[in-house]
Amino acid sequence: MKKVLVIGGGIAGIQAALDLAEMGIQVHLVERLPTIGGRMAQLDKTYPTNDCSTCILAPKMAECARHPNIALHTYSEVTALEGDAGEFRARVLHYPRYVDETKCTGCGECVAKCPIRVPDDFNMGLQQRKAIYMTFPQAVPQVMTIDAEHCRYLQQGKCGACARVCEAHAIDFEQTAQEQQIDAGAIIVATGYDFFDPGELSQFGYHQYPNVMTALEIERLISASGPTEGHLIRPSDGRPARRIGFIQCVGSRDVRHQRFCSAVCCMHSSKQAVLAKEHDPQVESFVFYTDFRASGKGFREYVARAREEYGVTYVRSRVAQITEDDIHNPIIHYEDAETSRPAQMAVDLAVLATSLIPRPATTSLAYLLGIEIDAYGFIKTDPFAPVDTTRPGIFAAGCCRGPFDIPESVIQASAAAARAAAINI
Repeated sequence: MKKVLVIGGGIAGIQAALDLAEMGIQVHLVERLPTIGGRMAQLDKTYPTNDCSTCILAPKMAECARHPNIALHTYSEVTALEGDAGEFRARVLHYPRYVDETKCTGCGECVAKCPIRVPDDFNMGLQQRKAIYMTFPQAVPQVMTIDAEHCRYLQQGKCGACARVCEAHAIDFEQTAQEQQIDAGAIIVATGYDFFDPGELSQFGYHQYPNVMTALEIERLISASGPTEGHLIRPSDGRPARRIGFIQCVGSRDVRHQRFCSAVCCMHSSKQAVLAKEHDPQVESFVFYTDFRASGKGFREYVARAREEYGVTYVRSRVAQITEDDIHNPIIHYEDAETSRPAQMAVDLAVLATSLIPRPATTSLAYLLGIEIDAYGFIKTDPFAPVDTTRPGIFAAGCCRGPFDIPESVIQASAAAARAAAINI
């Protein structure tokens, strides 16, 4: 059988790779970050079961790393593609980690000695990491990466503390980018999504008020592996957040930004309200929504539990503005849909459920692969063959096609794997 190239190492890419590998097909899994795992690795729990996200994801990541039919290419990107279905030739650029993957044991001694601190993207900038780092404890592969942009040795020729303390002699400042050609019969695109920057909407006060945060930032605060070890505290003063307002459709269903519904935000906010109550019984949560979407299996029952067992209050409304008082409490100004009257509510934290949008590189990747994107910038697929792109032999799964939750992304990944396997047999 011919090989399959999977672009993107999130849950959709991982599932597609594992399905193909179990069929006996050789898979090359390419991920632009130093580790596979994607956005799911940043989540604390998954709805509607509230199962631990890492407990689901980590075994799949480990299986990808040790499966004999899967070759991982992390910290890498596809730079060119030639050929047609059944005979694709892709060029993959491997960026230098400046760490020898065959020698690094992931012990962390180098991290302890590194003097440089920079914002930690994995934790949404809520804490700092070192210039040499592992993205998160369960990262695959379990090796360090040097951030060349912030490494003092690579920028100035000074320091080298990591090399001096590494007993495995894994630090290699002479590494350079390497290019590799991969021949594949089919390609699966699973590059995921990004988030709309609410800083563009000045009325919500993001970047202006310290206690206005995004949904993923709150997710990292709630997570036991996050910067506060699961303690839901206010960034402004470190006090426990006891009254939380969740504002839906920030950047979604908006003719000025994204016209589409992001599909997952209502359930995501409900989950976070439930988790906040589990962490601290004194928490009160208010979800400000225009229309509520809970269309998956068990979703309505989950929302009913949130309301009845966890005391979550759902306020049908239109939020016009967020201000703050003299002790940095966000003030949510809204129109109550039931009374058609203006109202306001002071909270400890205001959480913005921002729109899911295509990754910035999706357009350039689509051009490189010779496939089309839709009006919103997502990968365009056939409505009657939902994982088929506009080029034969190339398939797409997960949130690169549009906003989807985790179960639906996994289903699409398995469908894409089946379609790719059909070409290779």
